Amino acid sequence: MFEAAVSLVAGVTLGLSLAAPPGPMNAVIAEESVTRGWTSGFAAGLGAMTADAVFFVLALVGVVAVVQQYPTLEAALFAVGGLLMLYYAYGAVEDAGSFSESEAADGRGFRKAFALALANPYQVTWWLTAGVGLLDPGSIEAFGYSLPAANGVLTVAGFFGGILAWITVFPASLRAAGDRVDAFGTAVAYASALVLALFGVAFLGTAAGV
Repeated sequence: MFEAAVSLVAGVTLGLSLAAPPGPMNAVIAEESVTRGWTSGFAAGLGAMTADAVFFVLALVGVVAVVQQYPTLEAALFAVGGLLMLYYAYGAVEDAGSFSESEAADGRGFRKAFALALANPYQVTWWLTAGVGLLDPGSIEAFGYSLPAANGVLTVAGFFGGILAWITVFPASLRAAGDRVDAFGTAVAYASALVLALFGVAFLGTAAGV
C-alpha cells in the first residue's frame, strides 16, 4: 500500500511539474478561461494533456529523442511553435475586450492548445528530461525511496491525474476571480497575449540560431 501511494504521488508531482509552471500553454488556458468560460479553459487544458499523451507514446517508441538528433527538424519545430504563439497572441488581444458568460465549449480552445503543445519544443525537452521517469519508473526516487518498476501504471495514472487536477482548478480560479473583478479578465487576457508573444519571438529567434 505504501509503495503504491508513493508511486501515485510521484506521478502527480511529475504531472504538476509539467502543467503548473507559467508558459505558453497556461497562457492559452488562462485566455480561454477568462474570455469564454471555465469549460473552454478546461477544454484547452484537455488539448494540452492529449498532446502529452501523444508525446508519451512517441517517447515510448523513441521518436521524441529523434528531434534533438536533427537540427533542421528542431529548428522547424521552434519556427512553427513561434508562429503559432504569435498568431494566438494576436487573437488574445482581439478577444481581450469580449467576454462570454456561456459555459459551452466549441472545441476552439482544445484545438489551439493541442496544436500549440505539439509544436512546443519545451514539451519535447520535458519528455527528454523529467518525463524519462515515466518510461522507467524504477529510476525515480521519491522521498528518499526508489519507486518499484511494477507500479509504473500507478505513476503514469498519477501523472495524468496531476495534469487533470491542474486544468480543472486553474481555469476555475481564474474564472471565479474574473466574475468578481471586471478588470481582472481583461488583464489576464492581455497578460496571456504578452506571454505568448514573448515566447513566440524567443522561439523564432531560437529557430534562426539552430
